[in-house]
Amino acid sequence: MRAIKIKNSWLEESDLRLDSPFHLSEGVVTKRLLDKFCPYTITDLKNEVSELFKGDIHKRVYVSPGNGSLEFYSASDLLKTSILNPKHVSKKYSPHLETLKLHPGWILISRSGTLGNILLTNKTHEGIIGTDDLVRLKPKENQILKGVLYAYLASKYGYGLLTQSGYGGVVKHIEPHHIENLPIPIFPNDLQKTIDDLISKSSNLREKAKGELISATNQVLNQTSLPEIDYSEFEHFGNHKADRRPTSFVRKRSEITSFTINAFNYSKKVERLENRVRQSIFLELQDCLDENKFFSSGSFKRFELESPNSIRLINQSDIFNLRKQGKMLAKIYVKSDKLVEYGEVLIAGVGTLGEGETFCRTIFANEELEGQLISGEFIRMKTNSKVPSGYLYAWLSSDYGFRFIRKTQSGTKLCRPIHELLKNIPVPIIEKEEMLKIDEQVKKAYTMLFEALNAENKAIELVEREIESWQKS
Repeated sequence: MRAIKIKNSWLEESDLRLDSPFHLSEGVVTKRLLDKFCPYTITDLKNEVSELFKGDIHKRVYVSPGNGSLEFYSASDLLKTSILNPKHVSKKYSPHLETLKLHPGWILISRSGTLGNILLTNKTHEGIIGTDDLVRLKPKENQILKGVLYAYLASKYGYGLLTQSGYGGVVKHIEPHHIENLPIPIFPNDLQKTIDDLISKSSNLREKAKGELISATNQVLNQTSLPEIDYSEFEHFGNHKADRRPTSFVRKRSEITSFTINAFNYSKKVERLENRVRQSIFLELQDCLDENKFFSSGSFKRFELESPNSIRLINQSDIFNLRKQGKMLAKIYVKSDKLVEYGEVLIAGVGTLGEGETFCRTIFANEELEGQLISGEFIRMKTNSKVPSGYLYAWLSSDYGFRFIRKTQSGTKLCRPIHELLKNIPVPIIEKEEMLKIDEQVKKAYTMLFEALNAENKAIELVEREIESWQKS
């Protein structure tokens, strides 16, 4: 139990709020720390932004991709390493879309549900539609540089300030006017320059990494002469349309195996896509892997422990995020052979069939994941000498690879791939030299993402270390 005595002046400063979680929050503690120890001038957030708004709440009419639609991203989509298939909203029937368009150089803060997650936009976000559940900040770099403002808000001190005003019962919310008076120290110019350079480096690296990954996937399709897949060429759970008819097909009894009777596994549409790949040189997925084939971290006893000697467990919902939090576990129950090795290709092995879900998506194990512990729900793979791991990742992360993996799913509420079907997925084989180029491109991109995270962490650490130094002096 936590308890604290409060002063009358604190009630006046908090608009007479009497709820104890507010006065015990880290944000309130940070305000008192700044008032007491900060050696610099303090400004308010509203003085450092030209605009602070959330976008208009509007009716969303979801449609299939096309000329009459715009990509729509939720807050969780925007915080992922690579944005997955977004929803599409109708230009005609969804008003106020202009107020929801994003542009480079903005700071976005999640304001509903999970509060205080933060993102600095870059050129890859230009013109896309972001949910109204994001507070948008347009920094004007008056006394505080953009990168410094971002690092401060992303620090543990900024997070406490952002989330202290959350209101609501089951689902918490914050509004732009709740954070406009958030106090911000005006750090010295040399410190600001160092922090801003690190954040700029991080943002640029993420932008370049996304471009490299898109290029790698495109190179696979170009080298194999495979056209892009149209939405009509596979079954999916999408939006209702007057002209969209349910899929039906006939299979002979001899075509039904003992593995499954799920119609999704026998899709004739996806079979045509597979045959398109099989027209050229290919290997089945099982032939691209080492002797372990598909394996997982398995199950193990979990004892949560916050300690420098703990090991972090990363689950499926967290692994695709730019900043992976995970849970800290005692090492005593974790064997070293369960830890991830660099170059593994991972498939998210449980989930639902929504187009924007992470289920059946792939991720490349880079320097950040090396030596980490991941959930047993991941399907893990190590390649053999026939196929480089970066190339296999580029193929499985393409639309073809994703649809082939999805075809193997089984289950109702929570689905999982059937391994016996998964091992037969065709993998196109091109010239070894070209595969190695794509492999290098993927590894370069994921190293960029690792370096971007390190640069951002260093900037945030500089902010936190500076604030902590005031209390020691």
